[in-house]
Amino acid sequence: RTLATMANIARRLVPLFDRVLVQRIVPEAKTASGILLPESAAAPALEGIVKAVGEGRITEQGTVVAPKLKEGDKVLLAEFGGTKIDDEFTLYREAEILGKLSD
Repeated sequence: RTLATMANIARRLVPLFDRVLVQRIVPEAKTASGILLPESAAAPALEGIVKAVGEGRITEQGTVVAPKLKEGDKVLLAEFGGTKIDDEFTLYREAEILGKLSD
């Protein structure tokens, strides 16, 4: 599959249960003064935008706990975790997301 096909699949993906589809925000590879940073010196992408959210977590009693996140939320991510769909999108459980960032 091509990269374009994988990105198209990620955009059509509807998460199940407590899963959240996040588009990682890639940090700038250039400093404010215009110096290009090598890939090894760049900070990891620890922020992202929620693109899709599942219906919620199901408890042992069978009730559904609605997710706290919604589409468009900016979130803080762990450096490792989630299931990488492609270079741009990662699928997380809601509990794996460290926090919601306010503007």
